[in-house]
Amino acid sequence: MRDGAGDSKAGGGYAMPAGRGGAARGEHKTGDAAHGPHAVPAGRVGRAHGLDGSFYVTGARPRLLALGTAVILAGRITTVVRRAGTDEHPIVRLEGIGDREAVESLRGTELAVELAAAPELDVGEWWAQELEGCEVVDGERHVGTVVGLMELPSCEALEVRLDPAAAGGHRSVAASSELLVPMVRDAIRQVDPLRRRIDVDMGFIGES
Repeated sequence: MRDGAGDSKAGGGYAMPAGRGGAARGEHKTGDAAHGPHAVPAGRVGRAHGLDGSFYVTGARPRLLALGTAVILAGRITTVVRRAGTDEHPIVRLEGIGDREAVESLRGTELAVELAAAPELDVGEWWAQELEGCEVVDGERHVGTVVGLMELPSCEALEVRLDPAAAGGHRSVAASSELLVPMVRDAIRQVDPLRRRIDVDMGFIGES
């Protein structure tokens, strides 16, 4: 599904794999940006590199750190004016940060990019923030709401907060407040972020 952090395709998102048991790729959790659901976390300010205000980015999504990208840092918008290093260990310098002391004062601060300004992703991929808050249905039956994504050993999974009224006679659903839906094609029929709706096969995940 569409690109996130942890970093599928060297830059972040969720991609739905083909077939049962394939691994989805992306970040561990949605909604982790300090800037709200419409901003995509790009990493955090790491240790300084040199004397000019450049620094390593920890937990980086390289696709969000291209030269010229507008980045949210400590509540203000600045711009990437230098990009060096590798995708695994990117080094950036931001406009307005001119020395090591400034970097050290910001160390650990989250970087983010507005979702609307994030790079275009491939068909069948979504930024995690596009999935959080979506209604989850099984055909015409309402199931719950996506509250996050979790990394499992073989794939990522949607964390779904169940609607008790929708559990009906499904004992295992009714007994729990949350459900994990693996992000594989056999479990998910359709993702429609524009309609804020994800259609899942409850039978495949043993909840029919």
